[in-house]
Amino acid sequence: MTSSSSVHCDFLMQEENILEESSRNKPTPHMLIAEEAEGDDTKSIEMSVRVQGAKEDITVTWENLWVTVSSGNKKKPILQDLTGYASPGRILAIMGPSGCGKSTLLDSLAGRLSSPMKHSGKILINGQKQTLAYGTSGYVTQEDAMLSTLTAGETLYYSAQLQFPDSMSTAEKKEQADITLREMGLQGAINTRVGGWGSKGLSGGQKRRLSICIEILTRPRLLFLDEPTSGLDSAASYYVMSRIATLNLRDGIRRTIVTSIHQPSSEVFELFHDLCLLSSGETVYFGPASGANQFFSSNGFPCPTLHNPSDHYLRIINKDFEQDVEEGFGKGVSTEKAIDTLVKSYRMSQVRKQVKSEVKKIVESDSCETRKNRIHAAFPTQCLVLTRRSSLQFFRDISNYWLRLIVFIVIAISIGSIFYNIGTDNGSIQGRGSLLIFFVSVLTFMTLVGGFSPLLEEMKVFGRERLNGHYGVTAFLIGHTFSAVPYMVLISVIPGGIVYHLCGLHKGIDCFFYFTCLLFSIVMWVESLMLVIGSICPNYVIGMFLAGGVEGLMILTGGFYRLPNDLPKPLWKYPFYYVSFLKYALQGSFKNDFDGLTFSVNLEGGGTANISGREVLSETWHVEMGHSKWVDLAIMFGMIVLYRVLFLLITKFKEKFKPFLASITLRP
Repeated sequence: MTSSSSVHCDFLMQEENILEESSRNKPTPHMLIAEEAEGDDTKSIEMSVRVQGAKEDITVTWENLWVTVSSGNKKKPILQDLTGYASPGRILAIMGPSGCGKSTLLDSLAGRLSSPMKHSGKILINGQKQTLAYGTSGYVTQEDAMLSTLTAGETLYYSAQLQFPDSMSTAEKKEQADITLREMGLQGAINTRVGGWGSKGLSGGQKRRLSICIEILTRPRLLFLDEPTSGLDSAASYYVMSRIATLNLRDGIRRTIVTSIHQPSSEVFELFHDLCLLSSGETVYFGPASGANQFFSSNGFPCPTLHNPSDHYLRIINKDFEQDVEEGFGKGVSTEKAIDTLVKSYRMSQVRKQVKSEVKKIVESDSCETRKNRIHAAFPTQCLVLTRRSSLQFFRDISNYWLRLIVFIVIAISIGSIFYNIGTDNGSIQGRGSLLIFFVSVLTFMTLVGGFSPLLEEMKVFGRERLNGHYGVTAFLIGHTFSAVPYMVLISVIPGGIVYHLCGLHKGIDCFFYFTCLLFSIVMWVESLMLVIGSICPNYVIGMFLAGGVEGLMILTGGFYRLPNDLPKPLWKYPFYYVSFLKYALQGSFKNDFDGLTFSVNLEGGGTANISGREVLSETWHVEMGHSKWVDLAIMFGMIVLYRVLFLLITKFKEKFKPFLASITLRP
């Protein structure tokens, strides 16, 4: 079998050389497709040259690549001893059944392995171990993370403003975005919203194409695509892949394209230059896509006439279903035996030797660093664009701030009617305390319930764009903070004003101003807490449990349900009481409302007596009177800043801690 395979592989290499020679001398399907939008192409090339400058080819090689993940006390291999390369001007397709390691290989090459995974072996860019500069590579993830209320055009326009330098005019950026949208056939969906769970928008296929548009906008020289045809029908899949395949011809860049793909049609398969077939993390075949059929035939598994080659390969190497290979082509050989035969044949074949030789040749002859050019927008521009984009998202998303505002107004009217004109008699002392703690508690929990899901959506977009180098965490934090301020002010002023005036709380402009500032700080604190929780655990259910638990503990130890002097000193008073945000919110609101009032209380022997609000604060509520209410408010805003800085640090350094965390989790 080995001898036969070697002969066929030699023939294969000759055939590939002939095909490459002929492709230089006659028009190909790629060229024919590329002629469809010649005017757009010229503009695209000119824009790309202005943005990127001189282009450099990028070659990716990997040798003896292993990826393992911890499984109890053992290390489970995900990828096993892979060697290969991706060359400029060619498309490498990574194929295999589900769970074979396609996405893991793609993440390894792009430097995006998650922390529980650890890789060994060499992954080199142009013969060196180096990090790609911004603008030289793009990664289209399998999940389409985009803001749901923006249109397709707006999504790409904002992305263009973030990715292109300030030296380009707004009109030029918009023109380049329009060209890219037309390249992916989205010109008819420019004004259609992306859509989400609450509204219908772009179809699944249109979202995939829009995700690709975002990453090819700057014409990167290295492009990774994880399942780019996921959710597309066969016609749309071919259209998308053909547009990707002709990018090199359209903008004159010898682009290196690596894509994982599950089950392409025969037309899509013909677009691939090189093929990497995986099964359970092992290489079944790596080489020219046109030679895979000969390799399978030489090992006793020929592709039937008029069958899709990719379907045939996947049926042979899929061990999820224990059955015999197709009758007549495998002669009753089991799937596991067929895979073992193919893997062993490839290891001993001339093709693998040729791959190793080519990798060695690339490493020795192509040892150069990629150009360190950064072309995205300046930091102030990033902050401004992100603020505008988030503001538009918040304005259109009725399930976020607008729904919360309506709910808070209803709750405020309910509280106002129950505690209407509460007065200053004996029962008003307890009543004022109850309405303040209830309103604060409802505000904290409703902000969490209504805001956590939209925040996670925005953070998914942030995670994708940050990994692709569009902007940094500081710009995101500034944009997110300032875009939300007007809506927080509305939530604080309108429901707060209803409660304040219906209940007859301490009158005065300064007291009302303080009350609204306190409500504003509470809403902002909850959103800051959600940012921290979301950066640690971006899962909705677990995040809600964690954030709800933190809020519950802070309310419990805030000094109302158990007075401060009665709290058990170990743990609950020291430190929980003093680090509780709601302790300062509660004490500030009590000082604002009680201080300066006189209350009439019933005496035990009969009659009434007047006591000052300060006495009520110190004797009844155990409020700390050594500082003013403004100090409490300042402490609250200080804690908000602290939480947001904590989010900044967690997000910024999480990537740097990944290798350390991986070494701990994978330690036997």
